[in-house]
Amino acid sequence: MTTTIKAAPHDQPAITSAQLDELERNVLMRHHKNNVPFIRQLVADLQVNRGQAEEETRQKLAAELQQLPNATHPRLLTYDNEAMELAKFEHRLQPERAKEFSELARTLNLCRMEHLGNYTGHKSYYLMGQLAMLEQAIIQYALKSLTQNKFNLISVPDILPRGIIESCGMRTEGERTQVYKLDIGDCLSGTSEMALAGYFANRQLTERELPLKVAAVSRCYRAETSGLHEEKGIYRVHQFNKVEMFAIATAEQSEPTLEELKNIEIDLFKQLGINFRLLDMPPCELGAPAYQKYDIEAWMPGRQMWGEISSCSNCTDYQAKRLNITYNRACDGAVVYAHTLNGTATAIPRLLIALIESYQNGDHIQIPDVLVPFMNEQRAITKNKKVPETKLVKFIKTA
Repeated sequence: MTTTIKAAPHDQPAITSAQLDELERNVLMRHHKNNVPFIRQLVADLQVNRGQAEEETRQKLAAELQQLPNATHPRLLTYDNEAMELAKFEHRLQPERAKEFSELARTLNLCRMEHLGNYTGHKSYYLMGQLAMLEQAIIQYALKSLTQNKFNLISVPDILPRGIIESCGMRTEGERTQVYKLDIGDCLSGTSEMALAGYFANRQLTERELPLKVAAVSRCYRAETSGLHEEKGIYRVHQFNKVEMFAIATAEQSEPTLEELKNIEIDLFKQLGINFRLLDMPPCELGAPAYQKYDIEAWMPGRQMWGEISSCSNCTDYQAKRLNITYNRACDGAVVYAHTLNGTATAIPRLLIALIESYQNGDHIQIPDVLVPFMNEQRAITKNKKVPETKLVKFIKTA
């Protein structure tokens, strides 16, 4: 579906009752906040209000319509609340009596999460020695693949205006927001997708430029937290590094572009030799902006669970409408909204968990072959003896 730019909001046809019913069905199916009853009231008010009152009602209606989620791909309508497993990739025999990441990292003195209250606070961590090197190796490995797939790299800011973040589909207000807000009114970015989308805000591209593919490495900040046992350690943290893919496409290109993002992710994890599965996500897991979304979950043998390590989404024109990202259509010169897509090439903490737990071998961790060139040809991670182990010392006052 392609949306052509209209001249003015007053020219828009009235929203029908049938359209409102469809919007509400979509909202409820996606488990989104249901503001459709209020929209119905505003639509009714428009029939009687005139002058200043009419203009104020139009502004309220436009703001409420912005809060609605994207449409949902028809194939997902029968999924109910369950993801569909599309494929499973098994590359390794699982180690017997596998240890969990935190235990392995503590034994090898590679990661510190405990007693950081005086330094960085809850849900923070330090990676040390070869584990810090492995983080950088994963980033460089992912970037090499993306540049080979014709992605252009962009270095992005971590501090963004709240309007950019909300236009991408993430709320910055409310008790359940995942966004860190700064005193100056701006926010810390939760993913470089937001900064990349913001870079193209109010840009009018040409159709021959599309699909346009960019990528970034950034620090991601999330205010979310969890007390679940299976999400302990570095599984869910307040800040982490991630390599992100972002694309702008025509309506006809967006589905093939999503498949390209998905296949890049699958290839990255295949070469790393971990066991993982591909999921087609149901409507309730799409968030606000996605029309469809694939998740990739890796098997984490120490935790005995599947954990999400990647995803990719087609947001169609949801973000483009809010950020005014358009292009000139070649066939008739019309200015139309573009489609935006995003995908995670590598999210470091959870990928580290999957790699370390899958490649554990006695007193060391084997390094996947594809990462060896980025690790100074080292093939194993052993105990870190260069950084002193942290031990709590009880100070006793002397007389």
